[in-house]
Amino acid sequence: MIAPTDSIATNLAGVIPSAAFVKRVPIHFARQKKVLGLATDSGPLRVAMAAPDDHQTRDTLRRWLGRPIDVIRADAGQLGEAINQAYGRQTGAAQEFVERLDRKTVLDQVIELEKREDLLDVADRAPVIKLVNLMLFEAVQQEASDIHIQPYEDRLVVRMRIDGVLFDAFDLPKGLQEEVVSRVKVMGKMNIAEKRLPQDGRATVQVGDRIIDLRVSTVPASHGERVVIRLLDKSVRLYTLGELGMDQRTLDRFARLICVDHGLILVTGPTGSGKTTTLYAALGQLNSNQRNILTLEDPIEYQLHGISQIQVSEKKGMTFAGGLRSVLRQDPDVMMIGEIRDHETAVMAIQSALTGHLVFSTLHTNDAASAVTRLLDLGIEPYLVASSLAGVLAQRLARRVCAQCGAPHEPSAADLATLRFSPTADEQARLRKGPGCKACRGTGYHGRVGCFELLTVDEDVRRLVQARATASELKASAERAGMHSLRDDGLLKVCDGLTTCDEVIRISVRATF
Repeated sequence: MIAPTDSIATNLAGVIPSAAFVKRVPIHFARQKKVLGLATDSGPLRVAMAAPDDHQTRDTLRRWLGRPIDVIRADAGQLGEAINQAYGRQTGAAQEFVERLDRKTVLDQVIELEKREDLLDVADRAPVIKLVNLMLFEAVQQEASDIHIQPYEDRLVVRMRIDGVLFDAFDLPKGLQEEVVSRVKVMGKMNIAEKRLPQDGRATVQVGDRIIDLRVSTVPASHGERVVIRLLDKSVRLYTLGELGMDQRTLDRFARLICVDHGLILVTGPTGSGKTTTLYAALGQLNSNQRNILTLEDPIEYQLHGISQIQVSEKKGMTFAGGLRSVLRQDPDVMMIGEIRDHETAVMAIQSALTGHLVFSTLHTNDAASAVTRLLDLGIEPYLVASSLAGVLAQRLARRVCAQCGAPHEPSAADLATLRFSPTADEQARLRKGPGCKACRGTGYHGRVGCFELLTVDEDVRRLVQARATASELKASAERAGMHSLRDDGLLKVCDGLTTCDEVIRISVRATF
């Protein structure tokens, strides 16, 4: 064995970790001892260590690896980051584990989960615990927003929602259904004996240096309990308004709109369309020492520095309407209400906007104009809506063309006719679509881009609101004033090569017709 050198490995980020080291050495040991094996062609395995004089650790590594090692000195900080990255590359481990999992190896009882555990550390775990941890790890690696555990008569299917679309991840033996569901329920601090009623739970887990919040929901189905896990990555960087994907004109109009002193600003769209992300971006731009900003959320998805966030819990009697009354006594300048769900919350939001506060909230409507009629349906008088509403931003998320396999593409005549789209020669040259590759899981898409429709309430819109005009009449007035519809904005992104006609049809045609 070569004696350790005194040189410092200054750029561990560029080295390739040893697959054998990652497979045989538990991550908790690598982190504690600050050691990482580096890929070598032959001879002794090169191992980077923060403390190369630790002979006991070196002896342990030799036993685990079954080969000589060549130790080099490395910076402890760089090693910590490199270890997380190395163990974070273990994609495919869950499916491999499923394929070789033997029903006889499943323990009779599910071990109680710690308050927070590291999903990368699967050494010495019971098989089902390992399996669930690795399922979550796969979902985080694939940037999935949800995991669906769906029971069938003869099998248990795990599906993941990636870029807004569900994909089958892998099948599990039917015999593991009870253990897997119980394990997830234990993680969410739910009653594992109750199988006849829906339940909700929460958990926090760790993947390397990333903290993931889990929202767990179970419902009884014909073949057993169905489980959905929503994943919220606390380490994800929040977006600024300029990074959301708005065209420059819409961005300028929305930036001016959120700077008004008082009024109600709504963001609309279906679940998972990025409404909360947009609201957080707006609050981030407004956040300053001169403003008191408070939010009412269910749940609090991300922590906003300098902003007071309040968790709504209807089970504990803390509703949006009740919480809003308390927030108004906190002398707020700007308020964000997670969602307007009922008449009482709508009334409180309108009154707050009329008494000098800037209020942000969300609604579930197909387009911007429908938000106005939705408020009227909730029982708000037209003159109150016309006086308080400053603007409505409707949005959708379209899948982005894969940067790896995207290629020039000519849409079908049927798609062009559906969208009433006739691209110019220059626009046609920029249209792209991906045939599918490993990077995008064969879909041709990777990531998403926002499509937006901004309705600002001017005098014409106010007159129509007071006259109880229909959503189509409101939309026509806004388009005459220069509003781009969701479809128009989607087609602009098609012309920029960011998404495809298929995606624009998927997200906008139903809302437009």
